[in-house]
Amino acid sequence: MQFSEAWLRSLVNPALDTAQLAHAVTMAGLEVEALAPAAPPFNNVVVAEILSAEKHPDADRLRVCQVDVGEATPVTIVCGAPNAAAGLKVPCARPGAKLPGIEIKVAKVRGVESFGMLCSTRELGLEGAADGLMVLPDDAPVGEDFRTWLNLDDTLITLKLTPNRADCLSMQGLAREIGAITGAEVRLPQIAGVESRIQDTLPVQVSAADACPLYLGRVVRGINAQATTPRWMAERLERGGIRPLLAPVDITNYVLLELGQPMHAFALTRLNGGIEVRLARAGETLELLNGQTVELAPDMLVIADAGGPVALAGIMGGQPTSVERFTVDVFLEAAFFAPAAIAGRARRLGLSTDSSHRFERGVDFGATRQAMERATRLLIDICGGQPGPITGSVAALPQRQPIALRLARLERVAGIELDAGRVAHDLAALGMQVDRQADRLIVTPPSFRFDLAIEEDLIEEAVRLFGYDNIPAQPPAAPSRMLPQDETVLADDTLRQMLVDLDYQEVITYSFVDPAWETALDARARPLPLANPLASQLSAMRTTLWGGLIETLRHNLNRQQVRVRIFELGRVYTSQAEQPMKLGGLAYGDALPEQWGAPSRRVDFFDIKGDLERLFGQALDTRRGAHPALHPGQSAKLWADGRAIGWIGVLHPGLVQAFDLPAAPVLFELDSRVLAQRRLPRHATLSRFPLVRRDLAFVLDAGTPSGELLAALREAGAGGVRSIDVFDDYRGKGVAENQKSLAIRVVMQDTERTLTDQEVEDAVQMLVDAALRQCNASLRA
Repeated sequence: MQFSEAWLRSLVNPALDTAQLAHAVTMAGLEVEALAPAAPPFNNVVVAEILSAEKHPDADRLRVCQVDVGEATPVTIVCGAPNAAAGLKVPCARPGAKLPGIEIKVAKVRGVESFGMLCSTRELGLEGAADGLMVLPDDAPVGEDFRTWLNLDDTLITLKLTPNRADCLSMQGLAREIGAITGAEVRLPQIAGVESRIQDTLPVQVSAADACPLYLGRVVRGINAQATTPRWMAERLERGGIRPLLAPVDITNYVLLELGQPMHAFALTRLNGGIEVRLARAGETLELLNGQTVELAPDMLVIADAGGPVALAGIMGGQPTSVERFTVDVFLEAAFFAPAAIAGRARRLGLSTDSSHRFERGVDFGATRQAMERATRLLIDICGGQPGPITGSVAALPQRQPIALRLARLERVAGIELDAGRVAHDLAALGMQVDRQADRLIVTPPSFRFDLAIEEDLIEEAVRLFGYDNIPAQPPAAPSRMLPQDETVLADDTLRQMLVDLDYQEVITYSFVDPAWETALDARARPLPLANPLASQLSAMRTTLWGGLIETLRHNLNRQQVRVRIFELGRVYTSQAEQPMKLGGLAYGDALPEQWGAPSRRVDFFDIKGDLERLFGQALDTRRGAHPALHPGQSAKLWADGRAIGWIGVLHPGLVQAFDLPAAPVLFELDSRVLAQRRLPRHATLSRFPLVRRDLAFVLDAGTPSGELLAALREAGAGGVRSIDVFDDYRGKGVAENQKSLAIRVVMQDTERTLTDQEVEDAVQMLVDAALRQCNASLRA
């Protein structure tokens, strides 16, 4: 909202300069977005009258003017403006005047001495036509300082109001607010009722009382619509961002700025019958004041006559019933429309009007009649006419319920002790009814405050009027102590650093992804759709980290990065209730950076498996599994503590082609919570006794993973066994075509004594029996 500081100070004039006033208002929650001068700086410019304008003897386009500047004798000024003529009153810059970009001096123009310059709006830096002199009204006082006469030493203040402060979208509301903030006296205009001189009325019917609980109208006959809008009113409108048009229209706009009540004036003779406030009907259209013809939706509130809609309620009037220069009789409208009935309708039509901006946030229904009386008085004073009685319809208006403000809670929430008397005085200054009781204040909000409903709202009002700058800055008094840290849980930052140490780089990708990614990686995925996505390709929540990692790989390959090792630690969203933290990674290109010490080879499944085992600090249990995003022969499911924790494998060839990759990367994704679990180290005595090694060669089905055999052997519980590992995988002569031979190294050792041959043989037999029972594996002959 933009307004004139001079207008504001005519209502409330605190002992603060412009900058101090702006700071005080901002710190009270009404942010001052901009301060701008009403006009550029210039001086020594007066109101002057051209007494005569004769053709220059040596120039066809110049005139020698005799100008009255308020001194004893006229002065001679040479002027080239095409509209320079005797009798005009214009601004005149005297010698020594400093205008924007120019300084005026006495000079000879084609042999004629000129003592100043007659000015256009462009030379003064003002708005308006610049093709000739700036013509002033006939009542402009000759000789008076031009800046003073037009009040150009004014400042335009622009507020950036939050949607809850609709009460400050008027000069009356701002004056009331600043009076409460600064304690300055508020001088609001006294508005008395206007007696009716005729009994003419227009029937009003409200068919949508919920949307329009209050509608007032008044007939005024015999006005002069061509009357000149007073300069003070035009000045305030222009500095409020509204262009003066026609006196009756300017009056309704002035009331909007002064009281915050949008109004409309209909040309009475263009109305067909009475007024009905109703919802639009299917197929109805309306030509608006801006020339736009809109198709009305059934949820749009309209003002209609017998012929159909004549205005879009709370947004804009209709062109066919608008007031024009020759209008004599008008029907004034002032109403309260429920915010929910107006909100979003203007935006849907591509409109943004001062009326809709206010009605969407809430207009003071307690001042609607006052606004009607104010507009009527101004209309009669400026345009003449005879007013009729105010008629209309009143239904159930919003009720303001009393709110209890507990003084103890106020002190606890504010963090400071506030005097109850001052709080009551400040709230009353904002127009609230305050009933002081022993330990609380019972506060009833005024009709213009739509944002006060609960105790916390009143606490905010009390604190901001006390002044945020006045609240002492106190350091926190909380005791400092170290929080316990569970040594069995690996911190996320530690996990990240371990991966960095393994030559990976961390990436952070969007949780919003393209749904096509998710279905391509897993046709069974059901990604959660976003109600209001940033873009169509970011319209779902990710169910896996792989989509973002693959897109990051493509981004790097497009920039000639041929070796990529990346990871991400983040959440995936399998449902609204399940959002587990996952660790995902990708490796592409050579296993090692280019060097002379090792031959170049591509990274493979076993490289990544080794990296994960370093993270876990132990060998991983990998079992056969099928994931739609992974190569069926080069992937595995990861298990820990008897449960599946993730996947590892090479990207499926079909997806390599779909994502347009030169070669397949190796991927992994696992549950980071399991990875973060750590066993506390426990002391164990080093054995002084000899270890026993037995190498066992098992023949088993070629499709049985070695991990299954190792798991069966380790779960057998053979006494004294320290480690069981595979050291050879043989397929060939001596082994059936559909079988393989796995060589297993078994190391046994006891910390208390040397194992006997019988104990060793018993342990070996337990392992052989377990292999046969669970994997159908037998010792190789």
